[in-house]
Amino acid sequence: MASSTASPRLIDTASEEILTGEAVALDVQPLGFFLRALGCLIDMVVGVVLLVGGGLLLVTMAGSGALPESALRIAIITLIVLVMVVLPTTVETLSRGRSLGRLAVGGRIVRVDGGAAGFRAAFIRALIGVLELWLTLGGIAAVVGMFTPRAQRLGDLVAGTASERTRTRPLPPPAPGLPAGWESWAQVADVSRLPDRLAARLSQFIRGAELLDPAARIRIAASLAEAVGPFVSPRPAADPEAFVRAVASVRREREYRALVIERERAAALTGR
Repeated sequence: MASSTASPRLIDTASEEILTGEAVALDVQPLGFFLRALGCLIDMVVGVVLLVGGGLLLVTMAGSGALPESALRIAIITLIVLVMVVLPTTVETLSRGRSLGRLAVGGRIVRVDGGAAGFRAAFIRALIGVLELWLTLGGIAAVVGMFTPRAQRLGDLVAGTASERTRTRPLPPPAPGLPAGWESWAQVADVSRLPDRLAARLSQFIRGAELLDPAARIRIAASLAEAVGPFVSPRPAADPEAFVRAVASVRREREYRALVIERERAAALTGR
């Protein structure tokens, strides 16, 4: 794990986590291998259509005399360069890491530190893509992508980029209120190790606690507090239900903040 610094620059700490300089972990989900492959396939199909259409147009122009036969070979090479390098570089740069295929699968190309990828990264990816995508029909990209944590292809590794999901999870409901007197504990509590399934059980209990029989409510709260205890630090000596409500409140509040930061960051990348 990379140590936090005073700089606000984002630091890559894991394959699915970005840590800001303020030690706020963002749950940045990379686009999976198969979704990346599907998006790439869509882009390549569009490229093939442009190549075939443009090639037929050039041949037709040469046949009608509008294009000298001596210039036909140069025109075809120019068309190939435009479709394989210039067009993807331009689209990726202007759209801030998107393309038709990535729009379809919900992905975006970003730097590995979470920032927006610029022209240089887009050009490197397109240039290397001629080899790993077009000349090998995606074979090199598939092999490399299967053995990298974020399904990065060779162009990503050289350019320092990765593909992340743009379809973020919906914001959770507002956090349940923190029980009175727990404010100081909430500031230092570590609930990050709490499993998602257990956190869901806490939320379900809190939503339906008022409808439970008092004896059943006490028993379930005690059982949940015992299950939560090993994942929370420090563990206060308190009423089980108050403890469960406090843990759920802190967890929900931090989840909410992380998702808000993630959405603000995604909006900044798209310029909105």
